[in-house]
Amino acid sequence: MTTSDWAQICALEDIPHLGSRVVRAASGDIALFRNEGRVFAVHDKCPHKGGPLSQGIMHGDTVTCPLHSWKIQLDTGAAIAPDVGCTRRFDVKVENGQVLLKA
Repeated sequence: MTTSDWAQICALEDIPHLGSRVVRAASGDIALFRNEGRVFAVHDKCPHKGGPLSQGIMHGDTVTCPLHSWKIQLDTGAAIAPDVGCTRRFDVKVENGQVLLKA
């Protein structure tokens, strides 16, 4: 994989700890989440009713949708049982304090 496969999105410190930041993309909004040492990127749309995951509450490596409290696993995009469904996840990495998203 070359550096050109990745797009620089923001500085790591631009994503609040246990919070999110939204970036606009042609495929739809992408929510970036940050916890202790990890960054996750998912489509900013709950698989249930399309709620904005970026406005949910993050706990560990999951986020709870603000509309109907569905819990989404951020590393896979999958809803946690008993709920079913999945939101698209994106490859993301941090290099030299910068967040990069796979193009």
